[in-house]
Amino acid sequence: MFTGIVKAMGKIEKIKQGKDFLIFGIKNIKFYREANLGSSICVDGVCLTVFKKYRGLLLFAIMQETLHKTVLGEKRVGDLVNLENSLKVGDELGGHFVYGHVNTVASVTKVQTIGKDKLINLKVDNKYKKYLVVEGSIAVDGTSLTIARVKDNIFTISLVEYTLQNTTLGKLQKGDKTNIEFDMMLKYLANLKNISKI
Repeated sequence: MFTGIVKAMGKIEKIKQGKDFLIFGIKNIKFYREANLGSSICVDGVCLTVFKKYRGLLLFAIMQETLHKTVLGEKRVGDLVNLENSLKVGDELGGHFVYGHVNTVASVTKVQTIGKDKLINLKVDNKYKKYLVVEGSIAVDGTSLTIARVKDNIFTISLVEYTLQNTTLGKLQKGDKTNIEFDMMLKYLANLKNISKI
């Protein structure tokens, strides 16, 4: 489990194609020193397990199911990704509970710069609009954010200067795709409504 508070950005230094999976080699000195084999790390919103540490790189195996549901399969060597360690007892919960289970992919439809901040519109498939609630929490590429506006299946997030500088979200442009995890409480509530109709 994570909080959606990105601790650092890592650089993809290596991508290797396996039979039914991809191997990512991600570089970040602090994470490399602190991670153990078997550690769970949130990589752009996806919970991945460190299976090897090799020459300064943390190696992760990404299965086909994950590649189908996320944008990790579109990453290239040199790309940056958001990183967060798993939540430990006693850690500050600065964002919201993020599980690292990506629900869908969203497309950026508009980027608006306002002073040092940005407003970004993202579009999801119609079937997910029931999870879009103004002032509700959402994880975008592993970053805990608050939904500022909702119009049908398009939602708006507001990114302050700190987030723009310390996560990959500052590089988003129109047409880019992001990993989305909806707030678990909203998903539970939606399911309860469905159950009550039976």
